[in-house]
Amino acid sequence: MDTRVKICGINSQQSSEAAVAAGAQYLGFVFFPKSPRNVSLELARDLALDVPVGVAKVALVVNSTDEALDQLTDTVPIDILQLHGSEDLERVKAIRARYGLPVMKAVGVSSPQDVKALDAYGLVSDQVLVDAKAPKGAALPGGNGLAFDWRLISKRGWNAPWMLAGGLTPENVVQAIQLTGAKQVDVSSGVESAPGVKDPKKIKAFIDAIRAA
Repeated sequence: MDTRVKICGINSQQSSEAAVAAGAQYLGFVFFPKSPRNVSLELARDLALDVPVGVAKVALVVNSTDEALDQLTDTVPIDILQLHGSEDLERVKAIRARYGLPVMKAVGVSSPQDVKALDAYGLVSDQVLVDAKAPKGAALPGGNGLAFDWRLISKRGWNAPWMLAGGLTPENVVQAIQLTGAKQVDVSSGVESAPGVKDPKKIKAFIDAIRAA
């Protein structure tokens, strides 16, 4: 499987084991109280300690303070910090320097103008996550099950490796990869049976669809 997969919103031993067994390369833990996928530092630590070597543990945070990030990085053994808020270029650089961890910056896309931000963030991040822009007034910055027009980024590249997110499902992920040329994909709500409840069968179906293609 050439395409690398991130299963985001891991919040139970079952979902963690299902993602690893299916062949995911990244597991995402959400630290955002408004999300149905939010995990406590203690639960995330316990889950992360059980993740096999070689599977990257990603912490998704939204406009976190240094104090919150200190607590997170001191408690949970993570490999990557995913910034999913409105962090500007300077904030991304500061976090990267302070923690010495690879930083993935999420950028919401709904129009050609949004695509320009990817160039700038690609210069200061280790990876960029190309996500669907959350609708105005949405409670969550991501994980809303929305896709964007994939033609906007068709066969594009930026200054850092990138990952495609937003509205991906076992049914549409192959089309999304073919249209965009994505080498990495991220799924959360698309493999759930209810908000925040991962479905092992859907996780397997998602990764199996990519492998089959």
